[in-house]
Amino acid sequence: LQATRKAMKQAVLHLDPQPDFLLIDGTHPVDLPIDQRCIKNGDELSLSISAASVMAKVYRDRMMCSYHSLYPQYGFSSNKGYGTQGHLDAIVRYGPCCIHRVTFRGVLT
Repeated sequence: LQATRKAMKQAVLHLDPQPDFLLIDGTHPVDLPIDQRCIKNGDELSLSISAASVMAKVYRDRMMCSYHSLYPQYGFSSNKGYGTQGHLDAIVRYGPCCIHRVTFRGVLT
């Protein structure tokens, strides 16, 4: 949660122009002096949040496909980094690479 809040704050601080209002998907506001509305399950209730969620997933999927060219043994082009059985098996076989979050269950045993 703290990493997410920090990333959201950094993302907002890098926007130009700065927004005057934030819609937050969740219950925790961003630590910034900007008017905000937190919406639990916001991706289901707000078209703006839903669209941003789709854009973020497409961006992440493309990023994972680019990681596949660097680390093909993990199958990132097909699993997109999710904990599929093949991905977990590759972590056991090859160990985690530098993009794996070692605090995530299943990466280290």
